[in-house]
Amino acid sequence: MIDNFFGFDSVDISEDGNALIIIDQTELPSKEIFLSLKNEEEVAEAITSLRVRGAPAIGIAASFGICVIVKNLRPKDYRAYLYEFDRVYDILLKTRPTAVNLRNCLESLRSTLNRSIEDGYTSTEEIQEIILDRAKQIKREDIENNIKMAELGLSLLKPGSTILTYCNAGHLAVSRFGSALSPIYLAKSRGVTIKVFACETRPLMQGARLTAYELLKAGVDTTLICDNMVSSVMSGGLIDAVITGCDRIAANGDVANKIGTSMVAILASHYKIPHYIIGPSTTIDPECKSGEDIVIEERSSDEVTHRWFKKQIAPEGVKVFNPAFDITPAKLVSAIITEKGIFRYPYNF
Repeated sequence: MIDNFFGFDSVDISEDGNALIIIDQTELPSKEIFLSLKNEEEVAEAITSLRVRGAPAIGIAASFGICVIVKNLRPKDYRAYLYEFDRVYDILLKTRPTAVNLRNCLESLRSTLNRSIEDGYTSTEEIQEIILDRAKQIKREDIENNIKMAELGLSLLKPGSTILTYCNAGHLAVSRFGSALSPIYLAKSRGVTIKVFACETRPLMQGARLTAYELLKAGVDTTLICDNMVSSVMSGGLIDAVITGCDRIAANGDVANKIGTSMVAILASHYKIPHYIIGPSTTIDPECKSGEDIVIEERSSDEVTHRWFKKQIAPEGVKVFNPAFDITPAKLVSAIITEKGIFRYPYNF
């Protein structure tokens, strides 16, 4: 079992079922602020603005969120419930286009809703309980999967290894424990020494703000580096393995992850350092034949020019290209680890 070093889950639902509870990741690491979200505007804004982020966490937040939103709208009968559910479904689905978990979780709840109506349930209270039970099950499955991935990931690492990670695929990106960082937390729980180099990960600084925050909170030996230092630390023999998460995996094994991951993968290949991708099987999208089919989200220019600085660092009016993700070709990945096993190229999930 992995120790919960954090004392909270990144995504949860209130005891009365009337609010989605998240830690506001835009305030980290300086403040730990928990938000109680009750309507579609609040939930959609939290996902879009990255108050909650990480592919699994987004899916769970959307699952709890749609339950909370429809319940608080108080639909008078099952027809009104179905109408409001589909309306909110469309709103939440559009908030983040790249991560497939969001779509998968919402679709799982819609299938559960349709089956409950087909089975003769007409009471909105009964339907709400059925949908909420499924949302809670999604979270339980996420936690169980993270533990399985931790075991598999740790099996590939030697005690005393130094890992390089990119972006944030830890406790904050899921419901508990993390995907890419879960082997690190499992090692810590067992007294096995694993050191980590965390890239700052521009433009959102999710490595500097979130991964470093997490790892230090768990007592892991952590060194923060700028993204353009990766080649230097690899060439110096400081890195034994790269472990990153994923937002979507195509059927051929191409991986969408935070912009810059492909750069890390190319360098790891050059220096003959294994690069492991860890993520739940729900991140695999069989409808995407290759990375070319994955829609890449583009975000606001202010994340590059001045969001993380007291003063704008770029001249006013400069054009900014700010894709949130890039595609790492399957051949550059040493192994993809899901809760179902360790897969190697050519991938047969």
